[in-house]
Amino acid sequence: MSPPAPVSWPAVSTTGSAPTVADVVAVLDGRYPPAWAEEWDRVGLVLGEPATGVRRVACVVDVVPETVEEALAAGADMIVAHHPLLLRGVSSVAATTYKGRIVHRLIKADVALYVAHTNADVADPGVSDALAARFGLTGLRPLHRPRPGSPADGPGRGIGRIGELPAPMTLAELTRHAAAVLPVTAWGVRAAGDPGRMVRTLAVSGGSGDSFLAEASAAGVDAFLTADLRHHPTGEHLAAGGPALLDAAHWATERPWLDDLAAHLRAALGVETVVSDLDTDPWTVHAAAPRPDDKEPRP
Repeated sequence: MSPPAPVSWPAVSTTGSAPTVADVVAVLDGRYPPAWAEEWDRVGLVLGEPATGVRRVACVVDVVPETVEEALAAGADMIVAHHPLLLRGVSSVAATTYKGRIVHRLIKADVALYVAHTNADVADPGVSDALAARFGLTGLRPLHRPRPGSPADGPGRGIGRIGELPAPMTLAELTRHAAAVLPVTAWGVRAAGDPGRMVRTLAVSGGSGDSFLAEASAAGVDAFLTADLRHHPTGEHLAAGGPALLDAAHWATERPWLDDLAAHLRAALGVETVVSDLDTDPWTVHAAAPRPDDKEPRP
């Protein structure tokens, strides 16, 4: 079977009328080229008629029923999401399935859907730049650079960022600071390492980052903040003398990027934007164990 012919998008609107889905796609593809995405990823336009007008865009991390309803209630004509709705191949989008119901809801409401995932992770500025800004990091450089010669290879581009904190902090202080500057979740922020360790250089990576532990060690940073850290890789990393680790909720490390995304769309197209603060982290309850010197209340 021959490959499908490439889509020819209409030119960006210049008549003063509302931009179209195609206009939004063109702007996003220019900032986050789909060719920069990992081979396994699925990015770009998922749903939507290219000629449909777009006056309001909803920016979300996850395409779930709750964020879809939030976008529809806000009168959005298009959703731009970080995580793909359809990452793996499917044989059906019937309304009897979880993702099928989302697809049907969006089509019936005539709302387009676009995804920028690992292509937004690697971009400069991208997901981790927004995360680094929450900590005031300066002198930014990529943590994990793209493969030389790959489409994403270029100055400043790569997964994660390394930078200098405005002032040194102990790991315990930095952990409390991270919990204060990141979006609030039940998961919060936990750390691994000596609480009194001084941290001057910090690496950050939005989303799952334990595959970059070796890069953080090689970079010589004092600490690395990311999400979804696992027990064994974390323990082995610390045993090998690697930097301290801070583990935040996946959603919280990627939510800051939505503000940059929304600002870019407003500046480039003049559209209205809605940024979702709906916490889609699946963990909803957190209880810290009592300290050994805490006394149980008497009945």
